[in-house]
Amino acid sequence: MTSRKEPSPDGVRRWRAGLFVLFVIVGVTMSSWITRTPDIRDAIGASTAGMGLVILGLSLGAMIGVLGSGQLVARYGGRPVAGTGIALVVLGPVLVGTGAVTGAGGLVFAGLVIFGSGSGLMEIAVNIEGAAVERALSRPVLPALHGCFSAGTVVGAAGGIALTGIDFAVSWHLWLISALCAPAAAWAVRQLPAGTGREGAGATDEPRLTRAERLAVWREPRTLMLGAIVLGMALAEGAANDWLPLIMVDGYDLDATTGSLVYTLFAAAMATGRFGGEFVLARLGRVVVVRGSAVLAAVGILIVVFAPHPALAAVAVVLWGLGAALGFPVTISAAGDSPQHAAARVSAVATIAYLAFLAGPPALGLLGEHTGLRNAMLAVAVVALLVSTLASAARRPAAPAGGTGSAATGTGPRPAAAPAPPSARNPAD
Repeated sequence: MTSRKEPSPDGVRRWRAGLFVLFVIVGVTMSSWITRTPDIRDAIGASTAGMGLVILGLSLGAMIGVLGSGQLVARYGGRPVAGTGIALVVLGPVLVGTGAVTGAGGLVFAGLVIFGSGSGLMEIAVNIEGAAVERALSRPVLPALHGCFSAGTVVGAAGGIALTGIDFAVSWHLWLISALCAPAAAWAVRQLPAGTGREGAGATDEPRLTRAERLAVWREPRTLMLGAIVLGMALAEGAANDWLPLIMVDGYDLDATTGSLVYTLFAAAMATGRFGGEFVLARLGRVVVVRGSAVLAAVGILIVVFAPHPALAAVAVVLWGLGAALGFPVTISAAGDSPQHAAARVSAVATIAYLAFLAGPPALGLLGEHTGLRNAMLAVAVVALLVSTLASAARRPAAPAGGTGSAATGTGPRPAAAPAPPSARNPAD
């Protein structure tokens, strides 16, 4: 049985850079069309309820993509799955823009299905790739990767707000975004090594998992605890992404532009927290960071719910964003710790997170119908506080005596590793 060649140090740096670019592209493209949703609704002549059905295409596509991604990575590796996903992400806005200019709601729906499918495929693949890069570098990488996504959403949202302000055509906006992102996406995919996450002969020293073995990962106590943590943190992030502008508009009587600016403040806080994640993790360790993040997010949400003035709520949004920033990437990183079946565990935990992104906000909308959106966020705060009690699951497992094993990411057996740098040796891990 053969194992694939280890990437060189330069190869690992290009690998990481390629992932950075992919995360930025998803953030830019997503926030670009989200900021133009009112224009798209008017262009296709949809009611609010009708637009809700059109946007349902995004959730449908994402569900299809995320449920199939893990097994596709196990069979083909992360690079072709990420490549297919990013191609669909770039194609989606083209169809949405075309549907807008022709007034075809069905085409907008199809574009969102394609965009959602691409983002779902990528979600598992790029997190498996990111966890593998962390093991190659022996230091945190996933927080900064997810920070690139948050930075991309800030850039895309700012561009969308600016182009809306000058009445730039939504179709040309989305076509231009896709045209700019396509070459960057092609370059980024070429930087990913072949075989990451692939199981079976010729890819790794670990045989392909059977269906029963893959399902067994979902019954492991630590994996389930990590899944619970990431579900709560994904809910905190997703609730803000979908409802924060409306909370500020309906709950605090702000205008729509100011509500969008408050959301941009949240996205900026997320990006700041994620880019600072390596520094914080090096000094506090995973357990403290995960527990503190969940509590900080809960505190921010509670202040948003009960604040007597919108200015105080806007300050609390920063706490919400900083608290939600690291829980997702740090937990995904913890899922990839063990060299055995790491890709399967990352896939399981990321799938739970993605289901929370998709199902959580609609459920909060139904709750908000009866309690108001501000009060509905109390449920998110409670969940965040509950998952903070599970933070010990993020602690790095003790290495088994007698060897390192082989990585489930398809890297094969490694030579004895040099001692980790001080920033990678955290007693709280």
